[in-house]
Amino acid sequence: MPTPPRSPVDRPRRRPQPPGPSRSLVRRKKPRWAMRAVTTLSVVVLASAGIGHAVVTSLDADIARVDPFKDMKNRPQAGHGMNVLLVGTDGRDRITEAERRKYRLGGAPCHCTDTMMIVHISEDRERASVVSLPRDSYAMTPSHTDRTTGKRHRGHPLKLNAAYAEGGPNLTVRTVESMTRVKIDHYLEVDFTSFMKTVDVIGGVKICTAEPLKDTYTGLDLATGTHTLRGGQALQYVRARHVDGASDLGRMQRQQRFLAALVDRTTSSGILLNPMKFRDITRAVLGSVRADKEFGTGELLDLGRAMRNFSPSSSEFTTVPIGQMGYAVEGVGSTLKWDARKAGRLFKALRDDKPLSAPKPRNQALRVDVAPQQIRVQVENGTATPGLGRRVDAALAATGFATTRLPVNAADRTLKRTVVAYDPRWDRSAKSLAAALPGSELRAVEGQGATLKVIAGADFREVRKVRAVDPAQGEFGVLRGDEALCP
Repeated sequence: MPTPPRSPVDRPRRRPQPPGPSRSLVRRKKPRWAMRAVTTLSVVVLASAGIGHAVVTSLDADIARVDPFKDMKNRPQAGHGMNVLLVGTDGRDRITEAERRKYRLGGAPCHCTDTMMIVHISEDRERASVVSLPRDSYAMTPSHTDRTTGKRHRGHPLKLNAAYAEGGPNLTVRTVESMTRVKIDHYLEVDFTSFMKTVDVIGGVKICTAEPLKDTYTGLDLATGTHTLRGGQALQYVRARHVDGASDLGRMQRQQRFLAALVDRTTSSGILLNPMKFRDITRAVLGSVRADKEFGTGELLDLGRAMRNFSPSSSEFTTVPIGQMGYAVEGVGSTLKWDARKAGRLFKALRDDKPLSAPKPRNQALRVDVAPQQIRVQVENGTATPGLGRRVDAALAATGFATTRLPVNAADRTLKRTVVAYDPRWDRSAKSLAAALPGSELRAVEGQGATLKVIAGADFREVRKVRAVDPAQGEFGVLRGDEALCP
């Protein structure tokens, strides 16, 4: 007999009760990242605010249902907490012709997944971990029946996003579970139309970029700075794959930042506590959201009552560690192959309900564009003071800079002011390094190459702690929700 998906609190279904200050769930903080990403967040926010149970029940009836767990056998053992497979589908067939032209959505829909994430909500409802699964991930399907042709297939290789086209939500869930050994409890699906309308109804979402973002494929064209993106432009932002060399991996990072900003907008402004605004949002969203049959009113109310004290710092984002880019597979093409060892540890952390990164104490580190770990530095002693080069090298290394650990004496030993010499092609790295050396002088040197040079002068006193504006923390490159927001 197939194992049914669990409810969020891993207990038998019960009749939903009116919102009110009862039961232990009310006292616990609960993240709403699963709900937010598909914007059923609006439902749970109103539930937590005491809006009528009848309203929530009627909204439940508007959600289209699918059965992604039908006839599933030999599933992974249930862990702790709740795992939601969040799927964004290529729904361009529902976009108007004018919107297709404006936002570069031409071509036939692929009927595949454009975005896929596992959203893990901890058992104590105090943490949400979001793991992006690259669409081009190398995957091996279980045996299945093609939903289009009816033909029975043995397991075979494909790109992960193609599992949806071949076998719908059922094959998608089976493939993800086979690859991760994480049991999926609920399935939520949203398409382009829902995404655009939701962003428009809430008045747009604020995002920041330290560099210009331009993608001729989607039409995205953002200057450096802060922008409030409306629906169509927001879709360009989360779909863009050609703004830099990071391709799909860079796109997933932008999607994660956008999710953090979306929730900050919907919760901090209080717009979802306005019944009229709530009605507009739900009308925009629920017509194109699909969910499994067990994700119902009771789950929405339970989540809503418990989410009152959740904050962005309670959430964390990462992407499955990649072991090999451009992994060629005959008949499939170029794929991304996961790092089996690191991915195994990542998914074990989800099964064990553990945080993906250690809690970070707040500090006064200065934020810079480029992380110290990415900056290669050669230190020279520009004074007659013995051991100064070693002291500067050690201090920079302790702050995270990739020093050579082989400081040398400079040709000029009479330097009064510390100099950061750099190739103009690495000017952002140079500015980040200079920020760690108060009072230092930036000096451009054509052709110096990727290694920056610090020539310590008599004015050297300390190395200031710095960290990247958009840091990726720990083994899995985790980004905390509050760090994804604009300053």
